[in-house]
Amino acid sequence: MIFQNESPLDLFLSILFEKYSRQVPAVNKITNALISSGIIKGQEEIVNDHIAFRTLGVPHLGIASFEKIFLHHGYEKKDNYYFEGKKLNAYWYAPPAAGYPRIFMSELLVDQLSDPAQLLIEKYTSHIVTDPVDALDLDNGTAIGAFFHKPLWQLPEKADYQELLNESEYAAWVIYNRYYLNHYTISVHDLKPGYSNLEDFNLFVESLGLKLNSEGGKIKVSPDGLLRQSSTVAEMQEAVFAQGETMEIAGSYVEFSERLVLPEYADLANDEIRSIHRREGFETGNADKIFESTYTKQTRG
Repeated sequence: MIFQNESPLDLFLSILFEKYSRQVPAVNKITNALISSGIIKGQEEIVNDHIAFRTLGVPHLGIASFEKIFLHHGYEKKDNYYFEGKKLNAYWYAPPAAGYPRIFMSELLVDQLSDPAQLLIEKYTSHIVTDPVDALDLDNGTAIGAFFHKPLWQLPEKADYQELLNESEYAAWVIYNRYYLNHYTISVHDLKPGYSNLEDFNLFVESLGLKLNSEGGKIKVSPDGLLRQSSTVAEMQEAVFAQGETMEIAGSYVEFSERLVLPEYADLANDEIRSIHRREGFETGNADKIFESTYTKQTRG
């Protein structure tokens, strides 16, 4: 995910990816192994299927706020997804042009949590009385890049994090990480044969000593069989909480997707297949399991 232009969109996407790749060791481990295997020459050859963000559904934040950044830069809001068990709402956004990743944006439905959990989240977010995105110059890519890594609320206390973790692991992840990039996604069908399906690519990833999310199987498959997804398990990182307390928590991870050719284009030759000929969008069942790449059952399993 490297952009050559200097548009605001290119700039803030590059800032996002640069910090994410520094803090998620799996990113460079996979890229370097692909380079040493002769599959790619550099990171810029990897097609990024999508990037994902997590938000809190509270006044002045959540999807209604966060999406303004991407809508301003030409992204188009698409399908809605609801995750009843996890109390989440999500949308995906189609990019303004080829070469840009899709966006998958989710939010925690805070009003569906227990009263104690709601009060904890309110403790950190109640001081936000206006939409912080409205104060941004949305044509300034550097400012947007900084915003993604800006703490919108104070560093949480360790006890508060642990209490949220017991009810909603998603809530705990966001209260500490804020708008930090949750994952980027390698489009495996765009790689060379031998690496271009998830069975082969997952074996390659596991050979690097990386653990895959096994919830619902290592490969999550949509009912139509045309969207296949896998991901690494988030690596643990030492988090420093308020008062200097520390604890190992889940960071971010890397996803891999394989979008198969739609039945009506099954007769196309391989060199004729473009992204428009492949399965589009996302799938609630797949995404529900991918979310768990940061969950304790996977990270400590």
